[in-house]
Amino acid sequence: MMYLKSEEIEVLRDCPATTIPYGSPVTIEKGCVAVITQKLGSSVTVMVQGNLYRVEGQDVDAFGLEVQEEERHIPEGPVTQEYIEKMAWEVMTSCFDPEIPVDIVNLGLIYGCDVIPLGDERFRVEVRMTLTAPGCGMGTIIAEEARSKILNIHGVEEVVVDLVWDPPWSREMMSESARLQLGML
Repeated sequence: MMYLKSEEIEVLRDCPATTIPYGSPVTIEKGCVAVITQKLGSSVTVMVQGNLYRVEGQDVDAFGLEVQEEERHIPEGPVTQEYIEKMAWEVMTSCFDPEIPVDIVNLGLIYGCDVIPLGDERFRVEVRMTLTAPGCGMGTIIAEEARSKILNIHGVEEVVVDLVWDPPWSREMMSESARLQLGML
């Protein structure tokens, strides 16, 4: 859910973060004043002294928010290729571009998700994704978030997320609900 309050928050401890849109690691220092601009999925986007930063879920306590444990997806029945594919698409809807309040699936960034059986209810998942702009420094960070969330699905042993540029992303790749949410309809 998006964080709508724009109140200033004093940072409670030094906090690792990533600059947006460049993707460079930084530390937000204890005592700085921050405004949470977006809270979607497990990460938050904060503004500090006019600059945007992405803060991963395990560090949101620095802003007085509760850290939530990453959910491990365990099936009720046998682990099948269909189950893994369904769950992979589902968990990718919890990954967000830190500048756009739409998940990467509805944003049209996921071009494909293949599930390859490895035997004994173990699988390899291969994802092809793109970015809204080739120069976005956040690409590897978004791809790693998708990879780690898919790896939390019971039965998934390996995950590869490849960034691809063909075809180039365009607004038409977004779902209708995403275009509606962003006022593009």
